[in-house]
Amino acid sequence: MTVLFTFFAFVSTFLGGLVGIKYKDKLHLILGFTAGVLLAVVSFDIFPELVDLIRKTGMDSLYPMIALVGAFMLFHILEKVLLLHHSHEDTYGDHKHPHVGLVSALALSGHSFLDGVGIGLGFQVSSLAGFLIALAVIAHDFSDGLNTVSLMLMHKNTSKRAIILLFVDASAPILGGLSTLLFKVPENFLVLYLGFFAGFLLYIGASDILPEAHSRHSSYKTILMTLLGVALIFVVTRFT
Repeated sequence: MTVLFTFFAFVSTFLGGLVGIKYKDKLHLILGFTAGVLLAVVSFDIFPELVDLIRKTGMDSLYPMIALVGAFMLFHILEKVLLLHHSHEDTYGDHKHPHVGLVSALALSGHSFLDGVGIGLGFQVSSLAGFLIALAVIAHDFSDGLNTVSLMLMHKNTSKRAIILLFVDASAPILGGLSTLLFKVPENFLVLYLGFFAGFLLYIGASDILPEAHSRHSSYKTILMTLLGVALIFVVTRFT
């Protein structure tokens, strides 16, 4: 069952990415939507799960919040260090740096791997738990594929490279699910991981994707797409 449902996650992720590539001429609208998705995933999916795990483990809530801030600052510093040799960016035309998109896409792939781990561990608990977790993962993996492609294209990577990273991201849940046959993840680790990943999503959503969406094509349409992204994840999380 784990392999079957992680394969569905693969399909969902890949379809989301293909939509992002096909409509790359409307990238500003896709980015606006993506920013709303990321904000909503943190607010309506990760934080509630984080609260539940803190209650179950008895861990001090300070530690996952430290992980959140640490992730935000880590990716901020990483991006700025990668761009240090472009310290006079404002003196010449528009540009982007493909390696920034690559690092972000790989980080999303790491999250997708742990999505697969979540599915596998859920089925170790019970068939019902595994099914519910898989349903939630599949529902938001479409957005994961869209996010991966958006980040790659936003930083001027080629469509071919974006597809390669999309395949990596889509395959990650399958690998994560298979890995659960070999080990179990302590709940204390999951608490810190969720805090860390929330910080990462907040950074790329608020400091990277949303400003880019409005940099050239700021409009009511872009704002509407952001609101639609939030609404979609709100509905998905309420029903899954």
